[in-house]
Amino acid sequence: MSIPKIKTLGELKKSGYQPKSVKDEIRKNLITKLQKHESTFSGIIGYEETVIPDVERALLSRHNILFLGLRGQAKTRMARQMIELLDEYVPVIEGSEINDDPLNPISRHAKDLIAEHGDATPIQWIHRSERYGEKLATPDVSVADLIGDIDPIKAANLRLNFADERVIHYGIIPRSNRGIFVINEIPDLQARIQVALFNILEEGDVQIRGFKLRMPLDIVFVFTANPEDYTNRGSIVTPLKDRIESQILTHYPKTIDTALTITEQEADILHEQKSKVELSDLVKRLIEQISFEARASELVDKKSGVSARLSISAFENAVSSAERRALINKENNTQVWISDLIGLIPSITGKIELVYEGEQEGPYQVAMNLLDKAIRTQFIQYFPNPETLKKKRNQQAAEENPYRSISQWFDKGNSLNLLFHTKDDEKVQQLYKVDGLHALVKKYFKQANEKEAALLMEFVLHGLASFSMISKKILESRIEFKDLMGSMLGNTTTFSDEEFENDDFN
Repeated sequence: MSIPKIKTLGELKKSGYQPKSVKDEIRKNLITKLQKHESTFSGIIGYEETVIPDVERALLSRHNILFLGLRGQAKTRMARQMIELLDEYVPVIEGSEINDDPLNPISRHAKDLIAEHGDATPIQWIHRSERYGEKLATPDVSVADLIGDIDPIKAANLRLNFADERVIHYGIIPRSNRGIFVINEIPDLQARIQVALFNILEEGDVQIRGFKLRMPLDIVFVFTANPEDYTNRGSIVTPLKDRIESQILTHYPKTIDTALTITEQEADILHEQKSKVELSDLVKRLIEQISFEARASELVDKKSGVSARLSISAFENAVSSAERRALINKENNTQVWISDLIGLIPSITGKIELVYEGEQEGPYQVAMNLLDKAIRTQFIQYFPNPETLKKKRNQQAAEENPYRSISQWFDKGNSLNLLFHTKDDEKVQQLYKVDGLHALVKKYFKQANEKEAALLMEFVLHGLASFSMISKKILESRIEFKDLMGSMLGNTTTFSDEEFENDDFN
């Protein structure tokens, strides 16, 4: 069937076109994809064995769907991708506001047009991208917005009284007829507005200002909701929830690798940034670990959740932190150092909701603690666990301690100041000053090149500080590493009050 050549109702009938409901259309195209082992939701990572099979089952059952999950769990993205399961083009009566099927018209406009022109009735073809409607539920949404209302201006222009069906202005739901309609954050919709959806979901009826309309709308409804909404802002009224056949639970990535793949896919990094800044696998994993630590933290509100947007924003900020340093130092290229991760704090504080204890701690300090926990968790994936060594108190265990040379260097009164804007070469020279640091890295990472070894050397210092084997103080322009005991005995008195307030690990 050649779409451009079919311009009238008569031509459409001769072509043998058979209309299908949207749910049957989606079902048919989904079956084809499954039989061909094609991806149904491309770019949706981590849901292959959980959410996606549930969605496929719901669509095969021709169900309306409710996605229930915390923020940043790709609920809306999955709904938008459902348009790929629609036919590429479908015919509609030309000029129809509600996409009337030429062979099964439901609006007054379409019926009158067919009655007047018969097989010469003009038709047009709409692409599947035009068959998607979406509305964010807010307290100010009205029935008129969703379903429709009487339009007095139309009545005046057409010289019709308000009893005539042609004076109706259709809302976004009727205009999404023969397509997919999504309501995001459905609990935010006032209960009386939710009630207006009852008949549409069950019988397909539209009720506008007392008009006796029988318009069997053909729509796949998709709703999204956050469990937090049920207590903080509203709820889905029970009869409406009963009419939504499938409720599908979404979730956050279950592994670091899955989360990392999502972040790399979604982060908006410019080509010039990629050519200038190198981001190692170690730093990427540290960034992802921050989100995992936040979701497990007692200071962060678990009901609110920690969006995947935290990692994405942090990823972008990490690259920009290194890029800014390189621009200041007039370096052509650089890598993201561990010290650059201080620049992630704004990405963290804006993405977490704190419980009372967390508010008392303060968002900045909570963010710093999450970063420190991420370093601590990832450190033992690369080097021996310092906690295990602490428990072994005999002489042999002390001699076998791989961190002994490093801690002894600091115990002698040495300290290391790493400025945030230090050039890469100067930072490497400073790291080599610490006895045993390079030897430790080479012992466990023999194949590491100079740049990788330098990053690991810095990582060791931050890791040992997170396990309280040395002291780390974060100041305005630098990070200072010292021996733990000297720091505890009062060396901090040499710093200003402002520096003391910014002290992260004392």
